[in-house]
Amino acid sequence: MKITIQDRPEGEEDEIIVRCRHLDEKMLKMIYALKEGQERLTVLREGKFIQLLPKDIYYFEAVDNKVFAYLEKDVCECRHKLYELEQRFAETDFFRATKSTIINLAKVRSFSPAFNGRFELLMKNGEKLIVSRQYVPDLKDKLGL
Repeated sequence: MKITIQDRPEGEEDEIIVRCRHLDEKMLKMIYALKEGQERLTVLREGKFIQLLPKDIYYFEAVDNKVFAYLEKDVCECRHKLYELEQRFAETDFFRATKSTIINLAKVRSFSPAFNGRFELLMKNGEKLIVSRQYVPDLKDKLGL
């Protein structure tokens, strides 16, 4: 793979051009990682709208027809539906773990099998989350197991 970096004149927008024979999964992951680094998600915290980087979000959870974004030590309300977030972050580290949660796999400290074919995830902030039996095959696939 050849990488070329060129300086741009002040005021011109940064641009990334990808030239490849075959757009494989590895290349797609790199493209989505670049895109995710600049993308922000607008959420509501204490009555004010703020913007978050997806890498700062540990997981999303739907509760009583509202979706919440959980950070290391904070919770914000998100105005998107869970399925919209799942589509938006499809090729990133975010993973649908249950009908009501999407987890950022980059924020998981450890994985362990739980009873009834489920998995328990220990997050880097100490929280424990469950991957339901229905989504375990997708998790294994995403992790390459």
